[in-house]
Amino acid sequence: MRLNELPLWEKPREKLIREGSDRLSTVEILAILLRTGTRDKTVMDLAAEILSMDASGVRYLADCTPEELRKIRGMGDAKICELMAAVELGRRVAASIPTERSRIAGSKDVADIFMEKMRYYRKEHFVCLLINAKGDIIEETEVSIGDLSSSAAGAREVFNNAVRRSAGSVILLHNHPSGDPTPSDQDIKTTRRLSEAGELLGIPVLDHIVIGDGIYVSMKAEGMM
Repeated sequence: MRLNELPLWEKPREKLIREGSDRLSTVEILAILLRTGTRDKTVMDLAAEILSMDASGVRYLADCTPEELRKIRGMGDAKICELMAAVELGRRVAASIPTERSRIAGSKDVADIFMEKMRYYRKEHFVCLLINAKGDIIEETEVSIGDLSSSAAGAREVFNNAVRRSAGSVILLHNHPSGDPTPSDQDIKTTRRLSEAGELLGIPVLDHIVIGDGIYVSMKAEGMM
């Protein structure tokens, strides 16, 4: 069933125009993106089925793969591409760095910029921010994906671009998929090792920030580096 075949009171597009996007349920927003259902289920049913794939609901879509979405009957490549593109667009909007906020004064500035981008990842993403002499972010480099104990978070991977771009310093950050940003023993060991390498290269590590679900920990502020 298409959206235009739904009764008027059920049409999420009309509701969006009439009441605003913030008045839509997550199912209704997803239904607008999907546009059509199947012969035996409405687009609203299809949207609800997608959201029930995992207990985390809409957060599951932040790192969902095409293979996972194909398990749902009615989700072909076109719908999968549209849905994943919408998720990525939302992530990029949330993670965009306005010019006036690109200058980093403290750990909160970094957390504010990257929280919405990284808090829903289902795997650990280890990122290096290159900072110039004025304190501006000049580049964001994803070093590895996977927990730090098994990832290739070596000095070469972290500092290669920093040397090439003549960065004055770097800030490290990664997320904890559990939502708890408390640094592990491995996080602390990795941070200290990379800090020592940075000192040798003349590119100090200013901080290592761990992103959780809406909260973060600055390892510098906690005296862990």
